[in-house]
Amino acid sequence: MSFLAKNALKKIGFLSYGEDVLISDKASIYNPQKIKIGSHVRIDDFCILSAGEGGIILGDYIHIACYVSLIGKETIQIDDFVGLSSKSAIYSSNDDYSGHYLTGPTVPEKFRNVTHGKVHLKKHVIIGSGTIILPNVTIGEGTAVGALSLVSKNVEEFKIVVGNPFHILRERNRNLKDLESQLMKEPYV
Repeated sequence: MSFLAKNALKKIGFLSYGEDVLISDKASIYNPQKIKIGSHVRIDDFCILSAGEGGIILGDYIHIACYVSLIGKETIQIDDFVGLSSKSAIYSSNDDYSGHYLTGPTVPEKFRNVTHGKVHLKKHVIIGSGTIILPNVTIGEGTAVGALSLVSKNVEEFKIVVGNPFHILRERNRNLKDLESQLMKEPYV
């Protein structure tokens, strides 16, 4: 995997970005002026970050694995220590599939019924491969979402959830907060 050099990263035109930002030269970035990226962030091959009016906000220590997409009109906010596994997708906009309206971005808006809503992944969330997250969803701190899940409503903190519709398997261990404290006391290597 080849990551963008510092001068290439600067030329993209992000609203802001921190230190130790690794973005694959095969990632696609749309509306970078509406994207904020923290420090220690890695975005792998074939990812799509398409920021709408609300923008995309990425915290620190985030990994976005290959083929992940972040798309939609409203804000997508991803807090510190979050991991998005390959082929997962976050949508802050979603068409109405009922048949009462037309769908797709090529159709004038007056014929569509699109839901727009902020998506927020709080600290220490991990998202399994192939998971889809829809608009108006907050995933609570420390929650793990299993592979191939559909998240269409809020998830409480420190849960392990899986499925379509998702269900809670059990509580997630909170030891990761202690590990975060240890990491913050050490100089970054």
